[in-house]
Amino acid sequence: MVIITKLSAQKRPGRYNLFLDNHYAFSVSERTVAEFVLLKGKELTDEEINKIQEFDTNAKASDLAAKYLSYEMRTVYEVLQYLKKKGISLEAAQNAVDELVSLGYLNDEQYAQLFIKQNLNIGSEGPRSIQNKLAKKGIGNDIIENELEKIDEDSWIDPGVKAVKSLTNKVGSVSKTELERKIRTKLMTRGFNSDMISSVISVLDLSSSSDDELEALKKQGIKAYKRFRRFDERERKFKIKRYLYTHGFSSGEIEAFLNGEVIPLDELEDY
Repeated sequence: MVIITKLSAQKRPGRYNLFLDNHYAFSVSERTVAEFVLLKGKELTDEEINKIQEFDTNAKASDLAAKYLSYEMRTVYEVLQYLKKKGISLEAAQNAVDELVSLGYLNDEQYAQLFIKQNLNIGSEGPRSIQNKLAKKGIGNDIIENELEKIDEDSWIDPGVKAVKSLTNKVGSVSKTELERKIRTKLMTRGFNSDMISSVISVLDLSSSSDDELEALKKQGIKAYKRFRRFDERERKFKIKRYLYTHGFSSGEIEAFLNGEVIPLDELEDY
C-alpha cells in the first residue's frame, strides 16, 4: 500500500505528475485523475496502480486518435499506424480504435464511399487506381470491391475526361491516331478499363479537319527533319518515314511530306 503525497501539474496542459510516498511514480491525464479521484493522501494498492496506468494508457491512445481524426477522416489502419508512431502499445491502440469504431467515428466503409464520391466529383482516377489507393490505406478488398460495384460505369466518364483534358488541346499538333493512342494510354495508367476508355473517347471532341491533320503532319514532319537532318538523304528519308508512321500518319500522308507536297523540301532548312 502506498500513499499519494503529491499531484502537480505539468507544463503540458492536462497532464499531472503523481508522487507516491514522496517519490515521483508516473504521469497521468486529467481524465485519469477524475476517473480514479486521485487526491493527496489517498492510499493505493498495487492492483489499483496497475488499473490506473492501464486506464491512462488507453485514455492517452483515445485522445491522440480523436485529435488525429479531428483534422480529416481516417481509416482504421491509418489510426493504428499513427498511434504506433506515437509510441502507443498495440493493445492500447487497438482498444482506442475499437472504441472509436463502436462510437461511429471510424468506419472504413464510409471512408471508401466518401473517397470514391470525391473522385467522381472532382478527381480524375479510374476504379483500378482508386482500388490501389484505398488498399494502401489499409481498407480490405471486400469493402473496396463492394463499394466500387455500386458505381454505374457511366459515372467514370467525367473523371476520365478530366484526366485527359490537357491532351485534347493537341488537335492539330499530332495526328488523330496518335492523339487517341495517347489518350488511351493515359486513361489506362489512371486505372480505367477498356470499356470506360472507349466511353470517354466517345464523348471527347477529337474530330479534326483536313487542315488540322495537315498542320499536324507539317509540325511532326519538321520535327523529324530536324532530328535526322545530319543523315544522308536515303537514311534521313527512312528515319523520317518511320518517325511519322509511329506518330500515327498514313503512308499516303508520309509520302506527301517526303515528296515536298506539304512543305517544299528546299524550304525545310529554314525551319
